[in-house]
Amino acid sequence: MQLLSSFSRRSLCLMALLSLAACSSGPSYNPTVFPFELDEERIAQDSIKRVVIPHVNLGVPSRNYLQREEPRIDGYVSTYLKDNGYKVIPQRIFKQHWNNAVLAFGDPVDPTTGKVNMKAFSQIMVSVRDRMVEENQLDAFVFTDLVELEVAFNNGLKHIARWDGVARKPSLQGPGNGVSVDFDWNRPAAVASMQVSIYDTELQRVFVSRGGLDATDAIDTRSSSGAFVRRRNVLESETFVKEGIALALHPFIEMEDWPGNP
Repeated sequence: MQLLSSFSRRSLCLMALLSLAACSSGPSYNPTVFPFELDEERIAQDSIKRVVIPHVNLGVPSRNYLQREEPRIDGYVSTYLKDNGYKVIPQRIFKQHWNNAVLAFGDPVDPTTGKVNMKAFSQIMVSVRDRMVEENQLDAFVFTDLVELEVAFNNGLKHIARWDGVARKPSLQGPGNGVSVDFDWNRPAAVASMQVSIYDTELQRVFVSRGGLDATDAIDTRSSSGAFVRRRNVLESETFVKEGIALALHPFIEMEDWPGNP
């Protein structure tokens, strides 16, 4: 058998390198992706095209510092839906009908406990649904709850936290630029995710999933032993927020680099 020429060997090496580069450019598998639920039959039957993003949570209200970010993040969700062919009815129309229904049925959220009266919530949603179907040809409600979880930055030498399909490094807050050698990397930190729940006009859930956003805690560099504190600028990274939105809506809208495939 003839030996490969120098040129042929170089060509084979180049092809191998290109192949490895192509493999590494794909999404990294992340086993923490949320186990979404999608009612394909009902979605096909409903033919969802016109949606609205409620300004209220489907569950309990978000923490105060997350509530302040909700209008901005809902704006990103609206843009993402529009970019994928959906008509998004202005949120102010939902707010108007919601406020009118609250006058009739009462506020479903107890301001002292944060608990939700589901009977009042359901009555309000039926009233809002009736008005929006009649006036705006609504097909579905897209609820976008900002929820907070706890995870540890204890994966690998770079101290990565993984949850709901994302991988994030810890951020520092304070005058220093390092972490104490005594810092406990197994200590849980607060992180935020977006949970998306889509309900059709029969108020039947057709989709639910969740996507990680970013940590809401940072490492306090002023602490001698190391501690977490609330970040001054919560969910400031547009890139992280958009990644979380794409994860939370997959596969209702398919995410090109969804990290749930091993």
